[in-house]
Amino acid sequence: MSLSIPGAQNPLILPIAWPGSLPHAVGMPWPSRTGVNAQTAVRAIFLDRDGVINENRRDHVKEWSEFRFLPGAVEAVARLSRAGIAVFVITNQAIVNRGLVSRHTVDAINARMAGEIARQGGRIEAIAYCPHRPDEECACRKPRPGLLLALARRYRLDLSRAVMVGDALTDIDAGLAAGCQAILVLTGRGSEELARARTAGRNGFRVAADLSGAADLVLGSAPLR
Repeated sequence: MSLSIPGAQNPLILPIAWPGSLPHAVGMPWPSRTGVNAQTAVRAIFLDRDGVINENRRDHVKEWSEFRFLPGAVEAVARLSRAGIAVFVITNQAIVNRGLVSRHTVDAINARMAGEIARQGGRIEAIAYCPHRPDEECACRKPRPGLLLALARRYRLDLSRAVMVGDALTDIDAGLAAGCQAILVLTGRGSEELARARTAGRNGFRVAADLSGAADLVLGSAPLR
């Protein structure tokens, strides 16, 4: 199947794998708005994948056998879901356009991840990724906010009531550029990235040990800003 879209370098979220130079999404039905937790200002959360949900690999996650959930990550997603917060995953996957894996493989890994999370009580609303290399100068590769903005349009999200959680400053920058609150986790590349941020005098985001700690911040009474 082919699709011609003007300005195809801009993010476009689709529930199926389209050919062409586009980010992709594995879509799932939007939940009833009555399920949103009225006790929290946060209505949606965006999670980076590698280094936040699963172990980061220097040689990248190229097949399901290389995917390892980080301790407590699945339960953290389940807690957020039970609180009525819509959970999205957004990730840079330049290994696609570098020719290391196919889009079908990335979609299959993401679908299995979502399935495992669902079996343990969590719910991922959509998984969106950017397949572009950095030199392609697309609008969707983090630190640009394209993936967040596209998901916000598709799911009618108020980004001022959303949080971006990542293990890299590129994640934080994408979230802040989109108008979200942001949490840097110390798993994956997080500790090194926090050191970089402190050296540069960066602030404007919170820090958590891992995704479970980030869920505590989101679900707790302490303000994120």
